[in-house]
Amino acid sequence: MKIILPTDVATELEAHLPDDIVVVRVDSEGNLDGDATDAEVYFSWFFLKPTTLHRVLESAPQLRWHHAPNAGVNHIITPKYIERNLILTNGAGVHAIPIAEFVIAYMLSYAKQLSKLHQQQTQHRWQKGLPIQELLDKTLLIIGAGGIGQEIASRAKAFGMRIFGSRRHPQPLPNFDKVVGADEWKALLGEADYVVIATPLTWDTKGMIDAEVLRLMRKSAYLINIARGAIVDEFALVKALEDGEIAGAAIDTVFTEPLPAESPLWSLPNVFITPHCSGNSPRVKERSLALFLDNFTRYHQGQPLRNIVDQTVGY
Repeated sequence: MKIILPTDVATELEAHLPDDIVVVRVDSEGNLDGDATDAEVYFSWFFLKPTTLHRVLESAPQLRWHHAPNAGVNHIITPKYIERNLILTNGAGVHAIPIAEFVIAYMLSYAKQLSKLHQQQTQHRWQKGLPIQELLDKTLLIIGAGGIGQEIASRAKAFGMRIFGSRRHPQPLPNFDKVVGADEWKALLGEADYVVIATPLTWDTKGMIDAEVLRLMRKSAYLINIARGAIVDEFALVKALEDGEIAGAAIDTVFTEPLPAESPLWSLPNVFITPHCSGNSPRVKERSLALFLDNFTRYHQGQPLRNIVDQTVGY
């Protein structure tokens, strides 16, 4: 069997593959170091360029299975890709722990007024009286109660929060007080102190956090986006933050990345911006390789694969 591996991790993976597996390496530009016409498997790496993906697809007409390390695969599922009728699996779960920890950090930073306290420190000011809050008994709404959402919930529950979630197929989940369907979360916005966007970017979720949704939120509510920037209408968000329709936001991902220097989001005092880093961790690579190797063993032995993407819905 022949497989295509990214040059970034090929050496590490080859040591764990059976001796009869032939590896073709591909670099970030899509250049292959061998003949891939009969390759069955393609493992891409992070920051996959569309040009790289298309070059691999053209070079590997026999391809059957593609594993992407990302949880979000909206950049992969193009009309041209769908035509190939490949099995696509993703890296859902490998970023869940660091992202969940970041969400807790965002909420604690807001509740404990950490940015203002740090500002006072840099100004050598000893000033009491800031409106410091607790997370205990606050209500958290997680839009997208998948793997990441469930990791967030488990940590938030340890702080004594009430937790609501939404998902396409609602079902009772550990640490959630209520789980509703994908079209029902708007009815919960008026109860939420914190709203976390953890849903994949699909045609259904693109731009769904719009002016109407922001008006339904409490004026004291705090919005956190660790999913994809295109899920939020940024113009509506800026206006809501400027007009005090919501109290603030933590934004790890934006519509255009890097965030343009002229974006008003940079200068809004009630916004915490991070450069799409909430999923960063030295253990992400380790988990990504372990997931692929487990799936490759399953593929090699004809067993069901983990994390198969439904390309009609986008995750």
